[in-house]
Amino acid sequence: QKLVSPSNNTYAYRAYIETVLNYGSEAKSTHLGCSLWHSDTAKQMDTLTADNKGFASRQAFTKLSNTVEMMGHIHSDLFNQEKFLINGVEMKVKFVRSRDSFSLMAVAGSTYKVKITDANLLIRRMKINPTILLAHAEALETSPAKYPVTRTDVKVITIPSGLQRKSLDNIYLGQLPKRCIIGFVSNKAFNGDYASNPYNFQNYKINYMSLYIDGQQIPSKPLQPTFSQTQDGLYVRAYHTLFSGSGIHFLNEGNNISRLDYPHGYCLMAFDLTPDLAANASTHWNLVRNGSLRIEVGFQDALTETVNCLVYAEFDNVIEIDKHRNVIADFNS
Repeated sequence: QKLVSPSNNTYAYRAYIETVLNYGSEAKSTHLGCSLWHSDTAKQMDTLTADNKGFASRQAFTKLSNTVEMMGHIHSDLFNQEKFLINGVEMKVKFVRSRDSFSLMAVAGSTYKVKITDANLLIRRMKINPTILLAHAEALETSPAKYPVTRTDVKVITIPSGLQRKSLDNIYLGQLPKRCIIGFVSNKAFNGDYASNPYNFQNYKINYMSLYIDGQQIPSKPLQPTFSQTQDGLYVRAYHTLFSGSGIHFLNEGNNISRLDYPHGYCLMAFDLTPDLAANASTHWNLVRNGSLRIEVGFQDALTETVNCLVYAEFDNVIEIDKHRNVIADFNS
């Protein structure tokens, strides 16, 4: 058996980032509600009252230990491609739950728990014409079946309190990602704390952000936002990366994150690292590059708490399946 998507404790952040940046207001207010998606109110991310509309909506479903139904898709590399898996391939899916203090929000010291009463995995199966199956078998004699996938990796780097500038070296060494999305959350919330929202991507008064690939600075002019508690701040370039880095800038699309909400819980920065800014394109690939990726980040004031830097990265890779149903991948899992 070949491990294609290793388990780690950052799956929840992958699912959150892919959802918050890939869907607009219509999707978030309709079918994403099946998975209990309700956007938290900016400036109220840690609030346990009706001021946080997202928390209030989710609480209405689960109050008094009510049973709630949920449905959503799996955020995994193999399920994010358009081809069907050929017959005769054994596939196993393993789910590992997050701790309750991570999944739930409540007053400090609470002992609430999530109890799963029933779970079903819905799989679409296709009945293939026997003639097509014979053609598949003949084709596999000469070449394996190839599945282009967008492999996703989320890394976490801890930045201790008291620092005002940090160089994060060799975040990726080897194959370079085609896109990076960076955000910062409280270390306490990341490790699970009932009173803290783990998806509260705070700005921490960042005043410098730049990536370096083999010494080349990206963007050529680093992001130097100004976040202020009393004024609106100057951060439009950082905010605009949510669109330029996801391929929807200047299009009639959006992600339902307003300019005013951005610094108060939705402070993510996205970077398209492809030469033609086509990380979001499904029509072609760019040449796979190898090297090292480094991140430089600075803060206006020294950090008052330990912070976790989350780096979400996407890579172009291929999974191959030969006639003996052996699975081969061009990456190390």
